[in-house]
Amino acid sequence: MKTITSLLSLFLLTGCTSGNAQEQHVGNQAPPWDEWYFTFTTPKALPAQVTLVKLLDTEGYGYVFRTIDQPQGDSVGKWDTHNGLGSSPFNKAKYPPQMIKFCWDSIIDKKVYETTLYFSLDTQHKMVSSEPDWSNPKETYYFRYMVIGLAPEGKVRVWLQNNGNPNLLLTSTQITTVSGKDLDMCAGVTNSDFSYGYDDDIKEFIKDKKYPYGSW
Repeated sequence: MKTITSLLSLFLLTGCTSGNAQEQHVGNQAPPWDEWYFTFTTPKALPAQVTLVKLLDTEGYGYVFRTIDQPQGDSVGKWDTHNGLGSSPFNKAKYPPQMIKFCWDSIIDKKVYETTLYFSLDTQHKMVSSEPDWSNPKETYYFRYMVIGLAPEGKVRVWLQNNGNPNLLLTSTQITTVSGKDLDMCAGVTNSDFSYGYDDDIKEFIKDKKYPYGSW
C-alpha cells in the first residue's frame, strides 16, 4: 500500500505518470482485450454529476478524464443487479486499474464528494479472465466492463458486468469518500449550482419519502 500511496501522490501532483514498480500487478502479459471500460450509474431521479476522474493502471500509467460519460440509472429503492452501459467512448483504459479517484456532485445531497477506489489483485485477475459468451458460445466474454454506483449520502458501490448474469459486486475494493473540508483533489472542482434547487421530476420522486430514499 505504501508503494501505491507514493504513486498516487505523484500522480495527483503531475496529473499523469508512468512507471514500473507496482505493488499490485497482473503480470507482464498484455490483457486479452484492447481496452476496458468504466461507467457510472445513479438511482432513478437521484442524479449526480462526475466532474473529474484520475486513474492509475497496473502498468503505472496515469489517465485524466474531464470528458466523462455521465451517470444514468433506473434503480428504485436498491441497486438493479444489471446496472451498467457496457462500453464507453470516453471512460476507458488499456490495463486494469490499481486506483481510481474521482470528483462528483450529488445533486440530491447538494454536496461535492471525492471518492478513491483501490482495487485488489482479485479484481485485476478477474478482469483479464474469460468464459464462453452465453449469447453466442462461439464467442468469448471478458469481465472488462466496470460499473460505479453513486447514491445519496455519498455511498459508492463497484461492480463488474457479468455475462448476462447479475453484476459482480467488488467487495474487496477499498472505497473512501470525503466531502466538505476534507476535499483535496476535488476542492473547487464543480459544475453544479446547488442553490438552484431540485427539478420537478426529483421533487415528485422524493415526495413523501424519507431521506436517503432507499437502501444502497
